[in-house]
Amino acid sequence: MSTNENASLIGDLIEINNDRVAGFEKVIEDIKDENVDLKAIFAEYAQQSRKNVQELSAIAGTAPHLEEDKSVSGTLHRVWIDVKSLFGGSDRASILSEAERGEDAIKKAYQDAVNRSGLSLEAQEIIRGQAQGIYAAHDRIKALRDAAKA
Repeated sequence: MSTNENASLIGDLIEINNDRVAGFEKVIEDIKDENVDLKAIFAEYAQQSRKNVQELSAIAGTAPHLEEDKSVSGTLHRVWIDVKSLFGGSDRASILSEAERGEDAIKKAYQDAVNRSGLSLEAQEIIRGQAQGIYAAHDRIKALRDAAKA
């Protein structure tokens, strides 16, 4: 993988993490009292993505671009943007279904990144560590969604 491809991959991960922060912040704003417990969970995952952006920016040698430049280049990024627009006064199962859809997108982006070769050992280690957190978040949201549908 070329240096440009590495930079592009890391840039894509930064973008989707920024989109995830924006999506979770949107749902936190709009969530109704009956789902207030979800606010803490979503705030935790927004913070997780902020930390991811800082780490990715450090390995890319750039300043963190938290919640800036959402000029989205890939469909995975657009999924989180679309999810953000769908959140609102929906019921718990709907909120969690849309959150899971966004988590599917970031999970896929990390799976693709983990499977890429040519990254430095430091970048591989950071991305694998972040991927574990993303996968755990996805599974938790999915479990909450399944419980809400039951």
